[in-house]
Amino acid sequence: MSRPKIGFVILTWNSEKVIDKCLRSIAELKETEPYVIVIDNGSSDGTLDTVRSWKKALAGKLTVLRFLKNVGTTVSRNAGIKRLLEKELDYICILDSDTEVNDEAFRLLNTEMKAHPEYGIIGPTLVTSGGIVQMSARCFPTALEKLYKACPVKSVQAKGERMEKQEPPSPAAASYPVDYLMSACWLVRPEVFDKAGLLDEKIFYAPEDAEFCIRVWKAGYKVAFCPEARIIHEWQRLSKKKLISRMNLEHLKGLAHMFRRHRYLLSAEKLRKTFDRS
Repeated sequence: MSRPKIGFVILTWNSEKVIDKCLRSIAELKETEPYVIVIDNGSSDGTLDTVRSWKKALAGKLTVLRFLKNVGTTVSRNAGIKRLLEKELDYICILDSDTEVNDEAFRLLNTEMKAHPEYGIIGPTLVTSGGIVQMSARCFPTALEKLYKACPVKSVQAKGERMEKQEPPSPAAASYPVDYLMSACWLVRPEVFDKAGLLDEKIFYAPEDAEFCIRVWKAGYKVAFCPEARIIHEWQRLSKKKLISRMNLEHLKGLAHMFRRHRYLLSAEKLRKTFDRS
């Protein structure tokens, strides 16, 4: 069988400590034909030097785009997606710079995508190198869930966390539809961008992943989670480092924009009913 052609879109911003492992893991893939676009968001450390050191190993398959300042996650990723849409690819992979991929994960993701033509996006389990499993698949965020999670009372916070948890089906399945996936690793059919559009550039940082998945559902595709596929993600949680920060303010602005655009706020039930989830 021919190896699937996958175009990787990787965003960097002062990512010198993590990007080397990410690119190494891509270069070591044996069952995938990779094309890599790294978009740098105005890094002031040695990120670009590290990226360029991989040009020989990824001969002819690594392109570097550079913004002179941090323009956020959507504008930068869209620049890479547009470049890759000019190529004949099987999939486009949105990938965080603090990840490490592997052949087994992509074999499983590719198998499930072939078995389910209705899937527009599929993603793996994200786990840190220390073995901490992250909530890779989630329910659509709501204002009520965010208020609960921001509450200083732990029991109320736990209620908010339960609200975002995406329960697996019973009996278990190799992959299954979910509301949305964290965008640390998405495998996307290129034609999805033609029907759903690119990432919403009115969102600077987040929740661009949830918003895009809503449009993927509205375009007639499904968003799916493949739990047995696992990749490393050294989750940095930039928005958690300070209670009041630009990242948190941008996140609140992004949420407000998403709620307005898709006309929901306290509950996502009516939103889900507009999708074909059969």
